Amino acid sequence: PPPAGAGAPFAKDTIPGARTRPVNPSPRPSVRRHRPVPHGGRYSVRNRDPRIVDFSSSVSPAGAPPAAMRALREGLGRVADYPDPDSSDLVSGLARYTGLPRSRLVVGNGAVEIIYGFCAAFLAGRRALIQAPTFGEYEAACRLAGCRTEFFGSEDLSRDLRRFVGRIPRGGCVFVCNPNNPTGAMLSRREVSRVIAAAGRRSSFAFVDECFIELSAAPGESVLGLVRRRDNLLVLRSLTKSFGLAGIRVGYAAAPGGVASALRGAKVPWSVNALAQRAGLAAIRSGSHLAKARGVVAREAAFLARRIGGIPGFECRETSANFILVRTARDSTLLQGRLLGRGVLVRDCAGFRGLDNHHIRVAVRSRRDNLRLVRALEAA
Repeated sequence: PPPAGAGAPFAKDTIPGARTRPVNPSPRPSVRRHRPVPHGGRYSVRNRDPRIVDFSSSVSPAGAPPAAMRALREGLGRVADYPDPDSSDLVSGLARYTGLPRSRLVVGNGAVEIIYGFCAAFLAGRRALIQAPTFGEYEAACRLAGCRTEFFGSEDLSRDLRRFVGRIPRGGCVFVCNPNNPTGAMLSRREVSRVIAAAGRRSSFAFVDECFIELSAAPGESVLGLVRRRDNLLVLRSLTKSFGLAGIRVGYAAAPGGVASALRGAKVPWSVNALAQRAGLAAIRSGSHLAKARGVVAREAAFLARRIGGIPGFECRETSANFILVRTARDSTLLQGRLLGRGVLVRDCAGFRGLDNHHIRVAVRSRRDNLRLVRALEAA
């Protein structure tokens, strides 16, 4: 070591005969190949005019609960304190909310942190089956972790479930997004249970993403309760979507005790900030707010499907979620640009594996906003 008190960095002449060599760390091949997945939101485009109405990100049309907003304001006085690394109060609240033991729950900085954590912890060197099209982060997280991905092309797994189940790899994982993003198609509880059971027979894990199910017309189709009985099931949820908390990032998962413990142990310390913990706890106590949002989604999704479907060149896919996949005769990227010029931002779906450049996704918002979208589409 250098002499005590020396301020110079480790030098060549500190050890006789030592040679200096440039340090050039090389990332793993999977890291070099990794590319961020494109998403919606006003930061996805250059024009960030706050007057633009954002239909590209599918967040609750009811916004954040008033109680969550109060919790955020009250928490500002504690921003100099480190957050609880275990999110203890929020986990306790989620245990009451879900009816599951604390030991089976893990909280993340948004649901996406849990996706990446799970893949890194359990899927290296394994295989995973992923629907196409679906949420792009499953594929990205698998490949970053060194997991081989296989794709099953289907816009509605309910029609293709037998073939999908037959493709589940042995000793790997199958991802199911329910309702699916971006198609809005939804499997029943019985159908998802069939996938879970088939995965179990092949010693594979079932990763079921239910981030949109609480805003669907049938939240009772959730398989969250099956976590008590199945040792190969993880169910992912997001307060971002259900409670309009996209800006502060908080999600959670329910899983077998050993899986949940491993995910908690491998997490980045303090990943869930103090304000997110406070707001998340307040949000899940606001049951009436979620019911209100569900009512808005049901009413306005029907309105959008009817009005957009009546415009020549546009076809709306039936949806069970708070967004609608729209097939358009126009190029989706060009259409997104034209709509942006009219103050409306939609999701260009050309980047989804399994979809071409004739699809856009639109979120369900308030009647006032939805009318603006319809008029912009008519003009475009």
